[in-house]
Parts: sequence; structure tokens; C-alpha cells
Amino acid sequence: MIQIDCPLCGLRDESEFTWGGEAHICRPENPDTVGDEEWGSYLFMRENPRGNHRERWCHSYGCNQWFNLIRDTVSHKITSIYPIDHLAPESADDNE
Repeated sequence: MIQIDCPLCGLRDESEFTWGGEAHICRPENPDTVGDEEWGSYLFMRENPRGNHRERWCHSYGCNQWFNLIRDTVSHKITSIYPIDHLAPESADDNE
């Protein structure tokens, strides 16, 4: 089982958390003027890397706080945890 170090509660089992998908997805600024292709891209197109991936998680059975983390999709090793309103650390783009 993966253990996640919640920024507020400390190290907890994965079962206490809810996965929120890929981090840093930006909603279109003017939704009324966006075409079907751009909406489709926003809603459905996601990265699927082999290696480091930026993800959103919520400690739903704890403090209910959302945060981002970087997790290796092969080993499931978590290399960084950072606030939801911060950019990913530089190492996030290093897919090995």
C-alpha cells in the first residue's frame, strides 16, 4: 500500500485519500467562447507518462485538504508533495 505524507496530518495510508486526477489542468478562461474541440481537450485529454506524474490528492478521511504530489507511475514512489496553489518543483519534468 502507498503511504502519503499529508502536509497537515503526516504519514497515512493511501486508503484515507482520494485521487483527483492530473494536477495543473487549467479551465478555459472564457467558457462561453470556447469551441467543442477545446472543451473536449480540457475535459478528456490527459498525460499518461511512464515515470513522474503530477497529481492532485485529497485527504478525504482526515483533514479534507487538497494538495499536489509527484508520483512515479511505475514504482509508485512519491518524490514531492506541494500545496495545490504552487507550481510543480523543477524535477517534475524528469521522466526516467
